[in-house]
Amino acid sequence: MSHALRIGIAGLGTVGTGLIQIIQDHGALLKGRAGQSIEISAISARSKNKDRGIDLSSYHWVDDAIEMADNSDIDVVVELIGGSDGPALALTKRALQNKKHVVTANKAMMAHHGYELAQLAEENGVSLNYEASIAGGIPIVKAIREGFAANSIKGVYGILNGTCNYILTEMRETGRPFDDVLKEAQEKGYAEADPSFDVDGVDAAHKLCLLSALAFGRKPDFDTLEITGIRHINTTDIGFASEFGYKIKLLGIAKREENNMYSQRLEPCLVPENCVLGSVEGVFNAVDVEGDYVGSGHLIGRGAGAGPTASAVLSDIIDIARGYSCPTFGCPAGDLTDPSWIDAGELEKRFYIRCDVVDQPGVLADVSKILQNHDISIEAFLQRGRDPGQSVPLVMITHETRQKNITQALGDIEKLNSVLEKPCIIPIEDFQS
Repeated sequence: MSHALRIGIAGLGTVGTGLIQIIQDHGALLKGRAGQSIEISAISARSKNKDRGIDLSSYHWVDDAIEMADNSDIDVVVELIGGSDGPALALTKRALQNKKHVVTANKAMMAHHGYELAQLAEENGVSLNYEASIAGGIPIVKAIREGFAANSIKGVYGILNGTCNYILTEMRETGRPFDDVLKEAQEKGYAEADPSFDVDGVDAAHKLCLLSALAFGRKPDFDTLEITGIRHINTTDIGFASEFGYKIKLLGIAKREENNMYSQRLEPCLVPENCVLGSVEGVFNAVDVEGDYVGSGHLIGRGAGAGPTASAVLSDIIDIARGYSCPTFGCPAGDLTDPSWIDAGELEKRFYIRCDVVDQPGVLADVSKILQNHDISIEAFLQRGRDPGQSVPLVMITHETRQKNITQALGDIEKLNSVLEKPCIIPIEDFQS
């Protein structure tokens, strides 16, 4: 390698321009920490003439980013194009095949193709780094691969999408409905014009898929991941959750279950107000890792934005400059195994249930009888208001029960003439810290 580490940057959106800004501002600092200069040999994006608010005139422009994979003046290809397939995947594969290191912030590509790409990187003796793809400026990949390397990981949990966390925080603090807060999030730049990837949970699910692979030494398996977003969450449920001492958070949860089985799910959950995840508000992300010897570790920070994400990209580049290399998912790709997922219906937990019912005698008895028939007992109960013949919410917290019992019971409850709409069910995660 030459006296300088030469990088090519494909994609000049928020993160790409943020990366260039840091290199321009901290050139000497980066050289001291990396042991050599980090130089930009080429840049590429869809539009050459777009004003990105930063001087790019001194950098070599490449119209086709794929050419970077063949450029002998580039040591590291930084893929910031995005998308699970298309140009991003083509560039990454070709760069690895040509024995170039790759640094990416592309969670979708890594979730869908990470195993194949990890194999390519090892076959060609280069690094595939993706710290920025999971939680922006939170160094969770390094934490699991290195800091927790001596531990058998029992679970990893997290608030993995700042947009959703912001929406749920604002709904709770202001009482405004989902649609109003989503519009505000779009106006502030926290949510895209099409917010589906965020609010429907896909973005966070990509991240959870990678965390699960890292934590358990298993191949990334996005297709089997159960995903529920936050569109159905309303201020009524947020208010009742608060009365019980909980907040609603969109969580990614991966656990090592019994008999070498695993679970991974992405869904809104009730968490205690005073636990670590319950205290994380606004656009912040948080990840908890539970190891058998170290116990629980909590990492909190900004999960998106130019500065935090570009900072994570540069941390990966600096590792390469230092000559440090680690297997993509913490162990050789050949050692990654196919995960054995437990049937989600067999998982036991407590649940929050809200039914909108007609206020009339016998409704509570009917609902209670169905729950009893499915071996579900009630720990706490709330009913607000008294309006005979009209709609009122019936709210319950259950004791621990199997997911399948709840699903079957709610199917029966929904058939009652006194129940006006599909009941809302949200699992409860009783984190102690």
